[in-house]
Amino acid sequence: MHQIFTNANLFTATDHNAINHGAVWVEGNRIKYAGPGDKLPDTPADAIHHDVNGKFIMPGMTETHAHLSFADASPFGIGDTNVESATVTAVRNSRLMLASGFTSAVSFGSTYCIDVALREAINAGKIIGPRLRAAGRDLGATASNVDSGGGLSQIADGPWALRQAVRQQRKLGVDIVKIFIDGEAINSQNPPGELSFTDEEVNAIVDEAHRRKMRVACHARSAAAVKQAVRAGVDFVGHANYLDDEAVELLAAKKDEIFVGPAIAWEITYLEKCETIGVTRETVIAQGYEAEIEATVATVAKLRTADIKLVVGGDYGISIAPHGTYAKDLEYFVTYFGMSNAESLICATRNGGLAFEPDGSIGTLEEGSLADLVIVDGNPLEDITILQDHQNLTVMKDGVLYQNLENPNPYLASTTE
Repeated sequence: MHQIFTNANLFTATDHNAINHGAVWVEGNRIKYAGPGDKLPDTPADAIHHDVNGKFIMPGMTETHAHLSFADASPFGIGDTNVESATVTAVRNSRLMLASGFTSAVSFGSTYCIDVALREAINAGKIIGPRLRAAGRDLGATASNVDSGGGLSQIADGPWALRQAVRQQRKLGVDIVKIFIDGEAINSQNPPGELSFTDEEVNAIVDEAHRRKMRVACHARSAAAVKQAVRAGVDFVGHANYLDDEAVELLAAKKDEIFVGPAIAWEITYLEKCETIGVTRETVIAQGYEAEIEATVATVAKLRTADIKLVVGGDYGISIAPHGTYAKDLEYFVTYFGMSNAESLICATRNGGLAFEPDGSIGTLEEGSLADLVIVDGNPLEDITILQDHQNLTVMKDGVLYQNLENPNPYLASTTE
């Protein structure tokens, strides 16, 4: 099937500019052409034409710090949801993520290893959701930030026990091994800067994962944690709040291999909404979260100067930062990190696409790319917050147009066109 979109304000994410009166030609599940409308090649007679009347067309976005099985619970009870409820929640969140314009997701941990079944159900067309790189339970050490009950974590100590844990995750079918290298200020047993693993342990995890064709994502807030991660060859760094020059230099030396997601939504929303979960603002400040935001802003400035690939993804899936608000990250990248709207879009599209699939087939609109795109009623180059209203979005994933994704009744929703 050939689908032709014309009269578009087209953002291909190959650069920071939009093309007025742009056109996109989708052949099956691939982009055949994306560029100026007056240069559109002759199209087949049976092609389906869509005049978008000046709407903005951009690549689908990638959520690179996804927790689809998190149930919008209190941040103090993430792992408490039972497996049945977490599974139902994950199905709902998958649909909601696609409705939000995020056509692909890199998981940073799933309760009960639900991601694997979720990925398979999405790929088989049984449920609707983004392309998914599935993670298992968070892999942590004894007394680490994730050493708790419930379905959140898998605890192991020592290089051979950790190799076994990685092999177990491989047997389950995960794509991403998520590890906790340091912790959280709200966790007195493992605050940021206190390393959960030895170098030998992290090296063993990464070596075993890479040998088994998996990638490794890590929670690392401190400079020490990020240095340990980079030296071991971790693929994704989440948070990276407190970086010194040495940590930035190590990242810069591997900037073609590693992706950094500041995931600042947690700190911002915890400071803004703490009283809704029974914590005073004074307590949050005393815990260091206001200072952590300031440190993250300073760190991101260094990372941008070093041309390190930054990606969006904010630990969404807790009560104060619920599912469906993923596009807030782009606003934070503009208001806190000083990015232009176009740069934040590049982080969400091109950079995120490379994080998901290094072959470059996702995240831009150009010949040969997979047909994942978002049609926006409004211009995010002028107002980045326009992406937060799902009613403004029509989403295409793999050449299929989706509408009314937030309508839970399949008899009322028209999911394809």
